[in-house]
Amino acid sequence: MTTYFNYPSKELQEELKSIAQAIVAPGKGILAADESVSTMGKRLKDIGVENTDDNRRAYRQLLFTTDDKLAENISGVILFHETLYQKADDGTPFVQLLKKKGIIPGIKVDSGVVPLMGSEDETTTQGLDNLAARCAQYKKDGCDFAKWRCVLKIGKNTPSYQSILENANVLARYASICQSERIVPIVEPEVLPDGDHDLDRAQKVTETVLAAVYKALNDHHVYLEGTLLKPNMVTAGQSAKKNTPEEIGLATVQALRRTVPSAVPGITFLSGGQSEEEATVNLSAINKVALLKPWALTFSYGRALQASVLKAWGGKKENVAAGQAELLKRARANALGCQGKYVAGSIPSFAGNASLFGNGDAAQGKYVAGSAGSDSGSLFIANHAY
Repeated sequence: MTTYFNYPSKELQEELKSIAQAIVAPGKGILAADESVSTMGKRLKDIGVENTDDNRRAYRQLLFTTDDKLAENISGVILFHETLYQKADDGTPFVQLLKKKGIIPGIKVDSGVVPLMGSEDETTTQGLDNLAARCAQYKKDGCDFAKWRCVLKIGKNTPSYQSILENANVLARYASICQSERIVPIVEPEVLPDGDHDLDRAQKVTETVLAAVYKALNDHHVYLEGTLLKPNMVTAGQSAKKNTPEEIGLATVQALRRTVPSAVPGITFLSGGQSEEEATVNLSAINKVALLKPWALTFSYGRALQASVLKAWGGKKENVAAGQAELLKRARANALGCQGKYVAGSIPSFAGNASLFGNGDAAQGKYVAGSAGSDSGSLFIANHAY
């Protein structure tokens, strides 16, 4: 194995590192608004709104025209391709709206999961073809970071070595390509919460997956200081006995300490089907763990930031301000969580305790019927289990 290789130029290293550090600045996290057309349709259906171009645009406009104080807690927004090129009613591109607030635009660049032949219903993620050209264009159009999601699930024989290795290598190749085009890659290897496995099993699988990912990133000579990680929190399966936030926090921090190099600036957790309140409480518990944590530990939430927003808005113009108020509340709650300062129940919201998980294969984007208006009903399963 050769040890002669090149990291990015000093100039590129500084650019990538400064972007990554800005995204995980103290008290800030990411709003994941990169739902695909079909996924956004499921969310709109839950509130009785038709899935049209203009309704999707109107909802994203609600998010991006929220009061400028949103930038106090939201450092970046992940966009979908369609959203990147949409404009507000007054003709202002959404990207400009975000930048004016001091929020960094990002972009989802994977094209979804596909079956991994020869496996037990496992998947890999596609989208590497023409990725360099797409990233170059996205950079010109205002995006400074990207996201790519791989999915692994826990079963009797899974995740398999085949799945772990394939997804680790895909993530590493994606990260390398992004950096070549001056874009910070967010690496997202999600171990799904589906199943009845306990916390110990979840922790061991998470450690094994993350170890493989960082070996692959090293093999591809990815500049770690210019990357971010978006992992699952370590939780027992949705059908298993629930653990306390303190137990979840300790298991998560232990898994990260054993696998993630300290060179990585920050870890932006996905919420993995937890309710808004659970995602915030567990984030705060993670940050309270009395162990050395060399990275910023913050959030990159989609549903756990938007469930209350959607319910408050309901597709009505007169409810835009109400929806924006919910976004500000959840952003503030999670900002406190990433500092270990959130007090459970202190910032109530429309859908604070509503389950955001449905029994089914989250990787396949299967719709799960449930009452979006009930605190005990599942809202939906989407292609992006933020």
